[in-house]
Amino acid sequence: MGYWLIKSEPATYSWGDLVRDRKTYWSGVRNFQARNNIRAMRPGDLALYYHSVNEKAVVGVAEVVSQPYADPTASEGDWSVVDVSPAFGLKQPVTLEDIKAQKGLADMVLVKQSRLSVQPVRKAEFDAIVRLGGGKTKI
Repeated sequence: MGYWLIKSEPATYSWGDLVRDRKTYWSGVRNFQARNNIRAMRPGDLALYYHSVNEKAVVGVAEVVSQPYADPTASEGDWSVVDVSPAFGLKQPVTLEDIKAQKGLADMVLVKQSRLSVQPVRKAEFDAIVRLGGGKTKI
């Protein structure tokens, strides 16, 4: 199983939107490194759902539910998407400030390369963030 972090501006597509819709394809990635991360995703992988811009916090966990496929929103270029569904919520958001305050999370891609919209996460980092969020909640 792989672990990831996916970012979205809440005004564009929020965690609440994913919970409401139950499933969406993760589109619009136009960075080669992020695209390659999408192409490495597999069904069953889990992704921390991060609200970027104003909130800067992990607010839930999504599950990858498809193999990567061509991005239907791309008018040109070789871009990919995966389908994601909500897996579980967190009891409280985990802010970027909270993450940076944890010594064990100092090497996270989010801390070192904060602008990357789809990034790998180590299992220990994933588990630490879920703990910081107070654990799993049903959605």
